[in-house]
This record gives sequence, C-alpha cells and structure tokens, in this order.
Amino acid sequence: MRRLEARGVIRAYRAVVDPDAVGFGVLAVVMINLAGHQAEAIERFERQVRALDEVVACLHVTGRYDYLLQVVARDMQHLRDLITRDLAAIGGVQKQETFLVLATAKGDEGYPLARTTPPTTAGRRAATPNTTRRRAATRPKAPDTPDPNAEEA
Repeated sequence: MRRLEARGVIRAYRAVVDPDAVGFGVLAVVMINLAGHQAEAIERFERQVRALDEVVACLHVTGRYDYLLQVVARDMQHLRDLITRDLAAIGGVQKQETFLVLATAKGDEGYPLARTTPPTTAGRRAATPNTTRRRAATRPKAPDTPDPNAEEA
C-alpha cells in the first residue's frame, strides 16, 4: 500500500456514506453552459464550484453542455437555494438545467482495476492474458481439423 501511495496510485482514503443518513435527501444533476470558453473563465468557474460543498462532482464535458455537476441537498428548498443563489451567482454561467435523480441504479464503486492493463515500461509492451490466444488464432489449423468456432448447420 505504501508503494502505491508513494507512486500516486492511491490518492486518498474515504468512507462511503449513505446520503440519506447524513441528511442529504435530494440528489440532482445540474448541466451548465458557460458564456465564454477562455481559460480564465473556465478556471474562475471551476474555482467557485470547488468552494460549494453541495457540489460532489464537477465534470468538464463535451457535447451540448460544458459542465455536469452532481449536487446534494437536504431538501427541495435547499436545492432551490443552491441553484438560484449559489450557482446563479457564479459569473460566466450562461445557462443551467437541473435534473432530479429519482434513483441510483449504480453509484461510485471505484475504478475497475481488474480490467486494466499495467502501463508499459521503457517502450516494451505489457503482457496481456490474450497474448497466447492471439498467437494461436493466427496459426493455421491442421487439415481435416474441425473449426471449433464454426457454426453447425
């Protein structure tokens, strides 16, 4: 663990809490469009959003919107205040659209580390579990050997 921490692989430890148990009964996604897309406007927006405790995630995205914010609130009045006072007060916000989350089908469960390939070192390709199968698939099959991948008629 210490080696992973030293390499920056593990950045922090945190407890995953039930939002209802700590008083956040409302979860919403707020889509934001900025008026300007210059680096200074982006940095100012991100700095002001980071200061809002209720914003639990802020993602700079492509597509129709510039940002996707995941926010929590105690209740609808709290959400209303967050949207109309806190987020609306951020300079450079041209448009915002809010979506209430009805249910969470899958929450943040971390990254799927079992499905990753370690980065290559010194230009060498890291070995993958499929390397053997890939080589076997390119080897010509012996005559009169049934193809195990062929469909039967």
